[in-house]
Amino acid sequence: MSVSELELGDRGESGVPDRVGILGGGRMGAGIAHAFLLAGAHVALVERNDTEATAARERVLRAVDASITRGATGETRPELTARLVVGVDFGLFSDRELVVEAVPEVRAQKIEALQKVEAQLSAEAALASNTSSISINDLADELARPARFLGLHFFNPVPASNLVELVTGSATSPELVADAQSWVSALGKTPITVSDAPGFASSRLGVTLGLEAIRMLEEGVASAADIDAAMMLGYKHPVGPLKLTDLVGLDVRLGIAEYLHKQLGARFEPPALLRRLVAEGKLGRKSGQGFYHWDEA
Repeated sequence: MSVSELELGDRGESGVPDRVGILGGGRMGAGIAHAFLLAGAHVALVERNDTEATAARERVLRAVDASITRGATGETRPELTARLVVGVDFGLFSDRELVVEAVPEVRAQKIEALQKVEAQLSAEAALASNTSSISINDLADELARPARFLGLHFFNPVPASNLVELVTGSATSPELVADAQSWVSALGKTPITVSDAPGFASSRLGVTLGLEAIRMLEEGVASAADIDAAMMLGYKHPVGPLKLTDLVGLDVRLGIAEYLHKQLGARFEPPALLRRLVAEGKLGRKSGQGFYHWDEA
């Protein structure tokens, strides 16, 4: 049996691993779990406590119900939920062929989470991080099997996004990269493959545009709605950079900007307006207010 066959495991006709784990059931983690469920995988989702696990399960089931309503799947709710288990025990990952970490964008937290997951996995299993900016090589340096690790950066909202960014570290095996490209395609999404670099490709470009839009708003160049309309109508972006920042979360974007500022210099320095809004708890859609009021937007 080849290395690739060992890594692929029991995959059936769906093209994704049969047994997938997700660590973290927030908006991103629940979306990733939903995507793999619809592709035919058995999914184990782990959260930090029972309350969060219950909330994560509800998020996934709401997405499942929406997919059924849209006709995006021919399976029924009982058929889909029969392949989903949600809990707080890392032991649920012990038989997984792939686990995707989707915890908050904090380096120390991600390292601790990835190490705990890796300790449960077989030597052939794949481990991925959904990080949008933290160095894959940096994370891999803290793992026992860096060849079986890479970035799988999904985009928010996962069901509507067609892109997944595959981020390869210097130790990531070529076989794993090829497998991951196949998995993403089987999810009905398009993979792009980038080498590890600060911000990768998507965050580096997206944050650049978002920060400049915030500076323009701060300087009174135009309103948030008009800045967004310029990019949507003039450049065919599906959503403007300020509304996108609200969707991502101003705190998340600030964290990425601070990391890129440290790594790449002054052009990524966070605007004062962004820092002020985060300090005031105006984090975007999840708090009800950011650059927009979300009961009105």
